[in-house]
Amino acid sequence: MRIINGAFFGEDGVFHNADIELKGDRIAAIGGALDTARAEPVLDAGDCYVVPGFVDVHIHGAVGADFSDGEPDGVRSMARFLLSQGVTSFLGTSMALPEERLERIFREARPLFGQTVSDGATLRGINMEGPFFSQEKRGAQNPEYIVPPDFEMFRRLNEASGGNIRTVAVAPETEGGLDFVERAGKVCSVSIAHSCANYDTASQAFARGANHVTHVFNGMSPFHHRDPGIVGAAVGSGAYVEVICDGIHVHPAVIRSVFCLYGDDRMCLISDAMRACGMPEGKYDLGGQLVTVANGCATIDTGSLAGSVCVLSDCFRNAVRFGIPLESALKAATINPARSVGLDGEVGSIAVGKRADLLVLDKALAIREIVIGGQLYRTA
Repeated sequence: MRIINGAFFGEDGVFHNADIELKGDRIAAIGGALDTARAEPVLDAGDCYVVPGFVDVHIHGAVGADFSDGEPDGVRSMARFLLSQGVTSFLGTSMALPEERLERIFREARPLFGQTVSDGATLRGINMEGPFFSQEKRGAQNPEYIVPPDFEMFRRLNEASGGNIRTVAVAPETEGGLDFVERAGKVCSVSIAHSCANYDTASQAFARGANHVTHVFNGMSPFHHRDPGIVGAAVGSGAYVEVICDGIHVHPAVIRSVFCLYGDDRMCLISDAMRACGMPEGKYDLGGQLVTVANGCATIDTGSLAGSVCVLSDCFRNAVRFGIPLESALKAATINPARSVGLDGEVGSIAVGKRADLLVLDKALAIREIVIGGQLYRTA
């Protein structure tokens, strides 16, 4: 396939006018090196942007399914829906649950990791969100299953997954938390999450291997001028910082602020979507707790927010609408999350040799075409 006449978003964070040749599931050439004899059919992206497929590293569920259900058919339903919305790669995100249940979930998902199909996004690993959290900042995580950080438990679960845990979340101030960060950081990305950590403890966690902050401002102490906490400690750490850009979890002014604070090479847009995403409002389950979805907001009985019902492509458009430059928002929805969990060698940017997962967006940022693994996606 040859994609012509579009402005493609390059690895340098700038749009370029050049054609792209795909061969099999890979990007074969860009610009002058095109082999027109092998580049049929042609996709005309005139007056459009050609951008990498979106990468959601924090999503629990959609269209009635949840990764933590441990049902492969449900994960496939999620993948089909996500692709239709422009998400081409995702991490299945778990919850605070008993070890035996997490083990079953991870084993059931094992055959699905890296599975590439023409009608669905690719499940590229696990975001293990829980159960190593603070009770005080648990949010919608089930308090019954929260336990102190346990590296041996993590090791067993990673083995059950086939080594597919891409990131694990932890409250570093809990008993054994800092030691856990150091050991787990040698295996995968480690994210600070659902934590009461103060500035000093968070700084120690970053120094010992944490490289990520889960949904900044949510599930942590607020940023204060005399107690900057996790938010402040992350500034000089080099860590990637997630933000839920649904217009509910974080005020638009704060979205603009964090892009300025951390820079657009470290910001990651996430959906944190739960099973009600793509579904009517009503009652749903999340990690064994009842969730009510009304007016676009998902809450449990305590009033705590319970993830979002917003897909990543909408979070991307929201970011632009809130005042984030298009190029910065694209980085935060593609290459930054891919880098944060070690997927950037395969996806997240448009470069020769990378997987041909691409979107064609019109100037209003609506999706015109989706290319997955070098094939044009068509809805049924």
